[in-house]
Amino acid sequence: MLTEKTIESMFRKLMNDPNRNEETFEKAELLLDDELRAESPLRHRLTVELEELREAAGKA
Repeated sequence: MLTEKTIESMFRKLMNDPNRNEETFEKAELLLDDELRAESPLRHRLTVELEELREAAGKA
């Protein structure tokens, strides 16, 4: 099992990719779903951030 710090680092790397697309968002979502407990505050925070970034990408 990965640490929360490692998971957040992996998430940031995915989201900082200038060429991110829907596949990138799906990878990030799977990372959160697979590696963090449902009740994890980090999971909640990153899920909200992921949805905001997805919406922004859809409007661009």
